[in-house]
Amino acid sequence: MKVTASQLRQNVYSILDETLETGVPVEIVRKGRVLRIVPDQKPSKLARLKKRACIVGDLDSIVHMNWLKEWSETK
Repeated sequence: MKVTASQLRQNVYSILDETLETGVPVEIVRKGRVLRIVPDQKPSKLARLKKRACIVGDLDSIVHMNWLKEWSETK
């Protein structure tokens, strides 16, 4: 992400938080030169995954489901 020094000054905390969360460096353009803010450790791939709702319904119904109708040894 590229920002100017003025943009950085206005949104310094949100820009720094985003850099820490995503691991994407921020480039600040000042007097034609580029400065870079880089987190010392990138977050893990699992930490960057978006949380998604993948089960619709009651979780207890899945646990107590009778799977014998769905399973057979010869398929």
